[in-house]
Amino acid sequence: MSGMRGLSVFISDIRNCQNKEAERLRVDKELGNIRTCFKNDKVLTPYKKKKYVWKMLYIHMLGYDVDFGHMEAVSLISAPKYPEKQVGYIVTSCLLNENHDFLRLAINAVRNDIIGRNETFQCLALTLVGNIGGREFAESLSPDVQKLLISSSCRPLVRKKAALCLLRLFRKNPDVVNADGWADRMAQLLDERDLGVLTSSMSLLVSLVSNDYEGYSSCLPKCVKTLERLARNQDVPQEYTYYGIPSPWLQVKTMRALQYFPTIEDPSTRRSLFEVLQRILMGTDVVKNVNKNNASHAVLFEALSLVMHLNAEKEMMSQCVALLGKFISVREPNIRYLGLENMTRMLMITDAQDIIKKHQPQIITSLKDPDISIRRRALDLLYGMCDVSNAKGIVEELLQYLSTAEFGMREELSLKAAILAEKFAPDLSWYVDVILQLIDKAGDFVSDDIWFRVVQFVTNNEDLQPYAASKVREYMDKIAIHETMVKVSAYILGEFGHLLARRPGCSARELFGILHEKLPTVSTPTIPLLLSTYAKLLMHAQPPDIELQKQIWTVFKKYESSIDVEIQQRAVEYFELSKKGAALMDVLAEMPKFPERQSSLIKKVEDVEDSADQSAIKLRAQQLPSNALVLADPQPVNGTPPPLKVPSISGIKLDHESASQAQSQPNGNLSSQIPSADLLGDLVDPLAIEAPPGDISSQQRGLTEEEGILDEVDGTAIVPVGEQTNTVEPIGNIAERFHALCLKDSGVLYEDPYIQIGVKAEWRGHHGRLVLFLGNKNTSALASVKALILPPAHLKLELSLVPDTIPPRAQVQCPLEVMNIRPSRDVAVLDFSYKFGTSMVSAKLRLPAVLNKFLQPLQLTSEEFFPQWRSLSGPPLKLQEVVRGVRPLALPEMENLFNSFRVTICPGLDPNPNNLVASTTFYSENTRAMLCLARIETDPADRTQLRLTVASGDPTLTFELKEFIKEQIIAIPLGSRALVPAVPGPAAPLAQPPSPAVDANDPGALLAGLL
Repeated sequence: MSGMRGLSVFISDIRNCQNKEAERLRVDKELGNIRTCFKNDKVLTPYKKKKYVWKMLYIHMLGYDVDFGHMEAVSLISAPKYPEKQVGYIVTSCLLNENHDFLRLAINAVRNDIIGRNETFQCLALTLVGNIGGREFAESLSPDVQKLLISSSCRPLVRKKAALCLLRLFRKNPDVVNADGWADRMAQLLDERDLGVLTSSMSLLVSLVSNDYEGYSSCLPKCVKTLERLARNQDVPQEYTYYGIPSPWLQVKTMRALQYFPTIEDPSTRRSLFEVLQRILMGTDVVKNVNKNNASHAVLFEALSLVMHLNAEKEMMSQCVALLGKFISVREPNIRYLGLENMTRMLMITDAQDIIKKHQPQIITSLKDPDISIRRRALDLLYGMCDVSNAKGIVEELLQYLSTAEFGMREELSLKAAILAEKFAPDLSWYVDVILQLIDKAGDFVSDDIWFRVVQFVTNNEDLQPYAASKVREYMDKIAIHETMVKVSAYILGEFGHLLARRPGCSARELFGILHEKLPTVSTPTIPLLLSTYAKLLMHAQPPDIELQKQIWTVFKKYESSIDVEIQQRAVEYFELSKKGAALMDVLAEMPKFPERQSSLIKKVEDVEDSADQSAIKLRAQQLPSNALVLADPQPVNGTPPPLKVPSISGIKLDHESASQAQSQPNGNLSSQIPSADLLGDLVDPLAIEAPPGDISSQQRGLTEEEGILDEVDGTAIVPVGEQTNTVEPIGNIAERFHALCLKDSGVLYEDPYIQIGVKAEWRGHHGRLVLFLGNKNTSALASVKALILPPAHLKLELSLVPDTIPPRAQVQCPLEVMNIRPSRDVAVLDFSYKFGTSMVSAKLRLPAVLNKFLQPLQLTSEEFFPQWRSLSGPPLKLQEVVRGVRPLALPEMENLFNSFRVTICPGLDPNPNNLVASTTFYSENTRAMLCLARIETDPADRTQLRLTVASGDPTLTFELKEFIKEQIIAIPLGSRALVPAVPGPAAPLAQPPSPAVDANDPGALLAGLL
């Protein structure tokens, strides 16, 4: 290359370009020159061909597409001289992939170089095959590569390359290496004295035994002898000694190969191996030299994995744990991390569990480490090592750490503390104390399942009920408590508050007073629970308290006209029942005990995404006894947990369907009002959220449509087609993953025990590019991998080739090109399937190529906004709708919500401070760049409804964007739906109170009648 003046001048010209455009022009000029020369064979000498091919490679390295000249590069492989042949091999390896058609033309030339006598040509050919060899190369060249590997006349340099080349071919086609005919040859290769050939052969052996270890049992003693040779530093050349450690790479690979074999039966081989492992454990220490530390600890931790695999004697296990205990106290964070991770894995071994407990203080200290990854590993280890003997101390430490833990860990920390308290509680009163402390310290991160669980325990244990009621009464005296604490307290005091009636400050009127003080601070879903508690307190007041009855009836009357149908129904029914006395006693009788079931919290913690090895923790949890009552939900079929059923204080049965109906509200139909002719049209009108006039059937149709929207939004990301036969459960909530990816551009789309599918996207105008990351989480390959895109009519999708097999612990990337044709809310579906062992797993996943991905945020001034708003006059370009069932959000939170799906809020345009004005630009092939405007009118007195107006120059876009925004703001409260679900078993029938007369001048009563 140094003698090619034309190439040097071209590189110099590229470096001297002042900008990207000048560089592109120079590259285009050179590509045109190369193309012209390749067409004229008369003037194309071998020297010029070599020079032009080098230029093509340089242009390819700059990032430009080189879609010609491949034939010339391949033809240089057949050249008789080394300079031309070298260029051909290098450029072919860089420009072509294993599926390129031109590679078939080079197979014969490559084979001739492999079977030839020129070692330099053999190395070039083996390097090419090792880099880009596919199935055709494997079928054609594997016999010749095997002959080179076992040949005694070839130099070690060639044999090393042959071993790595055969490894590549085996990964592409496992049939090329037959265990019956190759096991003896593999054993002979392990006797090789050259460590370079031995290291390459060991890499090949690791791949072979990971696929089938039974055929290579003769290699096991040879691996032990290799370890003995290295541990004693016998016959190890100086160039293979790294900071005094004999070939650490070969030691790691050898021990990894041994872990694929079952327990070693031969006593002498087992004794020799344990002597080597003992030497490694005794000879490893932390030194100041970082490079030596890295090498020695790589060998050490692989040796620890082998010790655990072999289930060694208790003395060696004690030594391993003591060594790990020393490592978790050093200053180097990487060593501390590995020490904690390996301790977690050692929990699988029964003999090591008691020894690990001795290091509990140091593990607890790791919870305060500055590195969050170390803190997570310490939390996993504490969770796994917990049992009846140390549960109290560990849970108390976790509660203490909860106050200072970062927000990213608090949810997982709360869940694990709750499970440990449930499984290993010395008594149930301690369990109640722990959960109440959890709610008090981290209420935002305590899921509903946790306080549901407390309610179940208290209901099922009569001796616990007075204690629990007194504890929540103490928490209610605090000035500021979390809403979850209000829920727990309301339920327990409503059911069991009468047990405290003789205590000072615990009469029914006083309990009502402290609970009613919290009513203004809670959200809408909590109000029905408080109303049920009020009815319970009124029922238990003995003797009857007339003053208390008046206060509670005032509350019921206040909420009889509530816009929320659940609140309204409870208020009306409780008010009527409270007038009847005996009927109230029957309906609001004490809740029955819950049936015994398995805990749902334990299942939930398994769904927490974490990179640590959880197998030891799960096995440990199965071995330990539990003091807890078993109560949980049935196993879901397709990974989506069913709605949790907990008692309703009112005694009313509220299943999933009725709960969803209680949350859904009929939205107003499209308004066809003509805007006024003032500056902003209807923009400056006062907010008047009223349903448009219509008959009852139209309201029922609105309810049906709304239920459909809720079902669509809350549906799982797996689209069921036919009968689901998968036995593999997804990890995590797939619907939540999809909705999260709709608002961000990277994250996990799907995960199960075998595979993780991640997404990373880029969007520009109406074009998009998604990269699917398919990661194999196991030590075995995933076969029969198939991915098919089911595109909607408005999207053009092109998915690159998906490999049929994903190697162990490997990740492949599959780019997906997206082009938006027209506005639509339809979603593309990825039909994905793979085979693991004998199990065939398939899933249909929604892809986050949704409407808001083709929006571009745009902020307008008043001079830009007003003319556009006036020009869009009425339907179908401007649509307006009253939306109900919206979660109450403050205006800043509403702004953040709209900004998250790329609709920009324009501040200062609306004179009403309770309204928002927004703008964005939508891109599609049909509409090109289309301006979209929106106005959101809210009512400070009732944040559960708003009026939405959307305008654009395309009728379809206006409708689709309006529906999309409506889905987003309605979808917010779905996670908390059915707050107080049903009690198993039939509920007592309720007498329906007569409907009161509707005052024609009372808008609340009219609205209640419509609902």
